[in-house]
Amino acid sequence: MDKLKYERELASKGFKYICGVDEVGRGPLAGPVVCAAVIMPLDEIIEGVDDSKKLSAKKRETLSAEIAKRAVCLNICRIGPEQIDELNILEATKLCMKRAVEGLEIQPDFVLTDGNMTLDISIPQQSIVKGDSLSYSIGAASIAAKVFRDKLMDEYAEVYPGYGFEKHKGYGTAVHIQAIKEHGLTPIHRRSFTKKWQ
Repeated sequence: MDKLKYERELASKGFKYICGVDEVGRGPLAGPVVCAAVIMPLDEIIEGVDDSKKLSAKKRETLSAEIAKRAVCLNICRIGPEQIDELNILEATKLCMKRAVEGLEIQPDFVLTDGNMTLDISIPQQSIVKGDSLSYSIGAASIAAKVFRDKLMDEYAEVYPGYGFEKHKGYGTAVHIQAIKEHGLTPIHRRSFTKKWQ
């Protein structure tokens, strides 16, 4: 599979700075949604870049370091539980993606996003379903966002012990739900996601 298919097509039309954007953390009961926007050089790709969910944690960390080192520019943005509750998760994710793109040191001239979301930006864009598997740039963004969020949840595990954030990263596992029932909600829990246990 040609992971640079979309990027090559855009480059052939004269687009120079092609940005991939992806999010992680739409589904969890706790923690922020995190979005990464990245412009990668297209002359030499990093082998192994793929949908972050298909990779081991160790592989993701190795790739993330390489992506950060080689990226033309990279920006990671997060939106926390309070704003997620206020806006709803879809709007919070769109806003997070928009901020990630707008915070890049170099403004892209084309944006590729994972999924089917249209962002409120003036830059030309295309959304690609399963883009993290099909586009090199989106795959790189997916890995950067996932590694950043996982590290954040590991830090929260130390602040709020007993919930297992270091294992489930805030997702609604049986262990996590049982911890909520026993200990109540923390400040990083999304109230709109956890109404039944409040």
